[in-house]
Amino acid sequence: MGHLTIQGVSKNFGQKEVLQDIDLDITEGEFVSILGPSGSGKSTLFHVIGGLLKPDQGSIFLNDQDITGKRGFISYMPQHHALFPWRTVLQNVLLGQELQGNQDQQKALDMIQKAGLAGYEHSLPDALSGGMKQRASFIRALLSPQPLILLDEPFSALDDFTRQDMQQWLQDTWMEYKRTILFITHNIEEALFLSDRIVILSTKPASVIKQFKVPFERPRTEKLVLSNEFLEWKRMVAENIVRQGDDNV
Repeated sequence: MGHLTIQGVSKNFGQKEVLQDIDLDITEGEFVSILGPSGSGKSTLFHVIGGLLKPDQGSIFLNDQDITGKRGFISYMPQHHALFPWRTVLQNVLLGQELQGNQDQQKALDMIQKAGLAGYEHSLPDALSGGMKQRASFIRALLSPQPLILLDEPFSALDDFTRQDMQQWLQDTWMEYKRTILFITHNIEEALFLSDRIVILSTKPASVIKQFKVPFERPRTEKLVLSNEFLEWKRMVAENIVRQGDDNV
């Protein structure tokens, strides 16, 4: 299970309030994206959820268990792939399971093959392209035993063509395994293509100002991005981000 509940979370750094009274509920198997301007506290919120930072107020619950300030309850995929350069692809994707003392090598090999990495199982990360490294990193997150995966702008460093390919692959992979995902992105199109729901944060300090339930059926294809309905939704989401950004100037 991967039901995440955030209740009244606030976080200060000295005199600067970064998060203000954030309430959020992510149901099991849901794909939720967080959008907001740069500096809006999105990464800080991830660090609080993951237990790297303790909130000044509020609580974090995972499946009704209070995990506030506790580590080891979520799987995290950062902007950079963070693969260990001295470990093979197979050894890297098994790391989360290895730390828990239980490895399913056959499942890892199957997922590596489905990700288009067949033949690279025993290669070091330097042999992989940027997109291939991100696929390996996501497989590691999927194989880890934690029920909730946090993705922090995992495709931001990729070129546009590779990014589009990765978005399609991520959607297809998520649909197969149905893990609960909380996804940070600055890209509205990416959020609309991938998400069940989009959460918009304000800035200075961050609070939830708007949520959108994305209406598009799955599986979604590249044709959707060019549709009038998709462009209307992109415009509507963008207007909300710009409006709240203007309010905080």
